[in-house]
Amino acid sequence: MKHINVALFVVHRGCPHTCTFCNQRSITGQQHTATPQEVHSACKTALESLDGETASNGEIAFFGGSFTMVERDYMLSLLEAAYTYVEKGLFKGIRISTRPDGISDEICTILKKYGVTAIELGAQSLDDNVLRLNERGHTAKQVEDACRMITDYGFELGLQMMTGLYGSEDEDSLETARKIISLKPATVRIYPTVVIKNTKLNELMEKGEFTPKGVEETVPLCAKLMLMFEKAGIKVIRVGLHSGGDVSESMTGGAFHPALRELCEGRIYRDVAYERLKNLPQGDYTLTVGRGKVSQMSGQKKQNLIYLKEQGYNIVKILQDESIDKYEVKVR
Repeated sequence: MKHINVALFVVHRGCPHTCTFCNQRSITGQQHTATPQEVHSACKTALESLDGETASNGEIAFFGGSFTMVERDYMLSLLEAAYTYVEKGLFKGIRISTRPDGISDEICTILKKYGVTAIELGAQSLDDNVLRLNERGHTAKQVEDACRMITDYGFELGLQMMTGLYGSEDEDSLETARKIISLKPATVRIYPTVVIKNTKLNELMEKGEFTPKGVEETVPLCAKLMLMFEKAGIKVIRVGLHSGGDVSESMTGGAFHPALRELCEGRIYRDVAYERLKNLPQGDYTLTVGRGKVSQMSGQKKQNLIYLKEQGYNIVKILQDESIDKYEVKVR
C-alpha cells in the first residue's frame, strides 16, 4: 500500500536558535506558514484525489520548523484541524518534526491526545563538538533523552542527520549513524550540508574558515550510511534536500544534486559488486540484482560499468531476480 503525506509547512516559527546552516525560507521554499484553514483545505483536496484506502494509510505531516516550540495556541489550532480527519479514520495519524529540546512529558501528552503517531527529530549530529560549532543549542544527550521519551510514549521515531557540517569529518558522521542505530528509529533522513546565502556557514566559507564538501566527496560517505541503516532495518526516507523551492538559487556551496539518492545507491551497488569480483580472475561477468535495480547497478551514465571494466571486469549483462535482496549482487 502506497504511503502518502499531506505536507504542511510551519516555517521557522518557534525555533529559538539560528544554526550555522539555517536559512529556513530557502530550505523549505516557503515564506508562508500553515493555517488551520489550510490544513482543512489540504486534507479535503487529498481526500478528493485519493481512494479511501490510500488516504487512510497516510498521515498529515507538519514539516519545516520546530513544531512543538511554536506558540501553544497556534500549535493546538493546527493539531485540532488535523485531528478532525484522524478521529474519523480518514488518515491514520499526524507526523510532526521538531528539535530534541522541544520534547517533554507535557508535549508528548498533548501530541498523544491529538492523534500524533510519528515524531521526527532534527538531531543533525550526535557529536557535541559539531553541535556546539554549528550553534545547535542542544547536546547529544538531549537527543538521546528525547528519543527514549518518544518511544516510551509509543510514537514512531524518526531522526534526521546531516553530513559535512562545520567541524565535521566522515568519522564523526559514521559514529553519529552508529549511535542513531542504537536508538532504533523507524526512519532516518540524511541531509548533506548545503551552504545557503545569509547563513553563518556562508560567512565562514567566504572567510576561508570552512570548505564545504561537494557531491563527489559526499556520495561515498552517504552510501556507507545508507548501507548501515539498511542492514539495521532502518528505512532511509530521504537523502538530500528537496529540489523544490529556491535552494538551487540560494545555495553557494555544498552537496546538492537533484538525484543524490540515486547517485548514492549506484555507489553502493558498485562497491558491493567490486567486493564480489575483486578476488576473481579478470574477464567477462554477468551480474544479477534485485528487480528494478538494474539502473542502480549500471550507475548514472553507466559509470559503475566503466569503473568495473577499468578494474579488469567486463560486465556483459545485468539480470534481475526478485528473490535477491536490496543492495545484493550475484556474480557469474
